[in-house]
Amino acid sequence: MHIKKSQKPIIIVNIISIIIFSFIFFFRKNYEFAIYIGVILFFLFLILKTNEKIDYPDNVLWGLTAWSILHMAGGGIRIGENALYGTMLWPIAGEPYNILKYDQLVHAYGFAVATLVSFHLLKPSLSRKVGWISVGIVVAMAGVGLGALNEVIEFLATVLLPQTGVGGYENTALDLVANLIGAVAATFYIIKKEKKR
Repeated sequence: MHIKKSQKPIIIVNIISIIIFSFIFFFRKNYEFAIYIGVILFFLFLILKTNEKIDYPDNVLWGLTAWSILHMAGGGIRIGENALYGTMLWPIAGEPYNILKYDQLVHAYGFAVATLVSFHLLKPSLSRKVGWISVGIVVAMAGVGLGALNEVIEFLATVLLPQTGVGGYENTALDLVANLIGAVAATFYIIKKEKKR
């Protein structure tokens, strides 16, 4: 596995945060988030394995690191009776949607970062001859697809575990909307940045 010198602090922060939150989740018997730790470890391994070929920018890897910490904090930090994920940040809409919660913000941020990663994975295969609109659609759909995969993983957690904090249909739908917002925002950022090159 190829790790650049500038990436060593990123790896260290990831390992430390995974160890800390693993202890928290196992101590509290929060097996739902123990599963998510496994997912984070899988993607960390995948990124390390493909790092030399893809040459991920450090800012994208820091973005992934922040996302994993925000995600683990969402399930590991409690505010009163509830996990941080259930915390209302800015009451835009009430029941049954409860917008804007920490959960929705992390989904939008996370799948913006996932879209950036998708772009770097797809970049060698994307032709500028097809135009930025077509490239943007492909990249945005890659981010949205990863968001849908995340919802499948959440569904599997509800199947495998007797109790989870995943939520019902409205939560899944709002997660998908937040994922779309993040993916589209990242796509506009990518197009603006790449057009300057």
